[in-house]
Amino acid sequence: MEEIKELSPTEVDAIKENDYIQLIDVREDEEVAQGMIENALHIPLGDIPDVYTDLDKQKEYIMVCRSGKRSYNATAFLQEQGFKVSNMSGGMLEWQGEIIIK
Repeated sequence: MEEIKELSPTEVDAIKENDYIQLIDVREDEEVAQGMIENALHIPLGDIPDVYTDLDKQKEYIMVCRSGKRSYNATAFLQEQGFKVSNMSGGMLEWQGEIIIK
């Protein structure tokens, strides 16, 4: 299996505005309610296998969760399906950028 690409929260903050990059937050609803990265798409981890076919393979995805473990699993799954995907190491616990409350 190909190695999982990991990006630090600082690296993610620097590139998250690019049009070809989509952040996906795989946390549960109650976690996301406490704040998420602006323009991130919320898809709970359990829903990824059901909805990944709707994702655009031309985009790059960065997976985000609380600590980086669930998003790592989502990254591995999407990578196996042929997506360009990275995991944000450390998750929201290490995120220093802005968050929005929905």
